[in-house]
Amino acid sequence: MAIDTSSISGIMTTAQYNAQKAATPQNTSMGQSEFLTLFTTQLKNQDPTDPVKNEAFVAQLAQFSQLEATTAMKTSMQGLVSSMSNDRILGAASLMGKQVAVPDGPVEVTSTTVAQGTINVPAGADGIQLQVFNDKGILVRTQIMGAQAPGDVTLSWDGMTDGGTAATNGTYRYVATVNSKGTMSKPTVNTYATVTGVKSAGTADGAMLLEVVGGKTVNLADVKRIVN
Repeated sequence: MAIDTSSISGIMTTAQYNAQKAATPQNTSMGQSEFLTLFTTQLKNQDPTDPVKNEAFVAQLAQFSQLEATTAMKTSMQGLVSSMSNDRILGAASLMGKQVAVPDGPVEVTSTTVAQGTINVPAGADGIQLQVFNDKGILVRTQIMGAQAPGDVTLSWDGMTDGGTAATNGTYRYVATVNSKGTMSKPTVNTYATVTGVKSAGTADGAMLLEVVGGKTVNLADVKRIVN
């Protein structure tokens, strides 16, 4: 009489074993400790009348030495990366309180100053329209600039609204429209914003992020200019 083993507690069928094996992660790599265990076990259990050949023994020792060197190199590299990350943080911290050029960054307006911006017009410009928006996205000022030579152009807002009153203190945004030989374009405006904080991006390349006034965060690699 056939017995259904699947109903007996503690007995695992072939199908169940295979399913469990497939669901269990298999470690196919061998680390330093596993290699050493395998190596010493082989030496303990070798046949005294037929020991491991010298060539095979030397080859295994070479493999072990290579594995050990690789492990040590990995540890050293991790330490180096950690040290470089700390150096980057200390270096970026020196920018605290300074102004950096931020792509499409905030425009600071205080009682005494209005942040400038810059755009690049490689072919020059027949005219430039500068629009200023407040932090709610409302247009508060439109200025027209005349012809400009090729290169970087400084955008200077007079701090006034279209209604003729002084803009309140806060953060704003510049949008520039360039007319160059009949072609209209909106180049990225780089504005100067004060650095208020520094933090790591947490990426493998060790990138650093600068926090600036207005709540914007910019990658240090994107900063084109730093001023006092």
